[in-house]
Amino acid sequence: MSTAVDQAYAEVQRVTRARAKNFAYGIMVLPREKRRAIAAIYAFARQVDDIADGSAAPGEKRARLEALRVALDDPAASDAMHLALADARARFAIPRAPLYALVEGGLQDTAQSRYADFAELREYCEKVAGAVGVACVAVYGSDDVDDAQTLGIALQLINIMRDVREDWELGRVYLPQDELAAFDVAEEDLARGRVNPAWRALMAFQAERARAYLGDGLRLLDSLDRRSALCVSTFAGLYRGQLDRMEANGFDVFDGSCRLSAPAKLGVVARGLWR
Repeated sequence: MSTAVDQAYAEVQRVTRARAKNFAYGIMVLPREKRRAIAAIYAFARQVDDIADGSAAPGEKRARLEALRVALDDPAASDAMHLALADARARFAIPRAPLYALVEGGLQDTAQSRYADFAELREYCEKVAGAVGVACVAVYGSDDVDDAQTLGIALQLINIMRDVREDWELGRVYLPQDELAAFDVAEEDLARGRVNPAWRALMAFQAERARAYLGDGLRLLDSLDRRSALCVSTFAGLYRGQLDRMEANGFDVFDGSCRLSAPAKLGVVARGLWR
């Protein structure tokens, strides 16, 4: 492997360690080549998110996202992320479609900030998270794309619950509008960080659905080798731990205390290694 590609992989792994809250703990148990490929996928997804969540005008964001998509098929693209991702795609036959879907999800974030119902939200989650699962499953060595996508959706649903305040500050509300209305929760409640019985009931409903998706998505483990299964079960366990913490805190997700500490995350990894 060329020095340039090695350096590119080193950079995407650095990005993953610095920016991934749960991902990096899961992939540490993978063999080197798989670990580097998953880091390349993460770095691409991170670029999409950074553009979509950035401070640029919507038109500039869309132009940058379109350029990112075009660069996927440009052999001359030479930045670290594209070099590493091109090598990973060649090694593991990572399909183009889920990478395109990630860009579509970023584009959607520049144009849509509310979701009428769960069907609409699920389509969005398929793009921004289910697609990551589909891309990664090629690296793991499985063809179980349905469960990989379901697992990705589950993790995104937990993210949405955890990041209500952060998303509100970006002008977005991912919780479905019909469910907010059904539980008598107003957007003003989100703005004020109001935790009351209505909010707890709404979030308990979200948690139940996220757990159902998580349980279904973890059927993916049956098709994976031991180390890939350990990777997936590790980051799924980390997300489940965050969901548990949200529930234990009465779904007060506005103070940021639902994230797991580094020792708690390492504990999840250690439990998996010793099973």
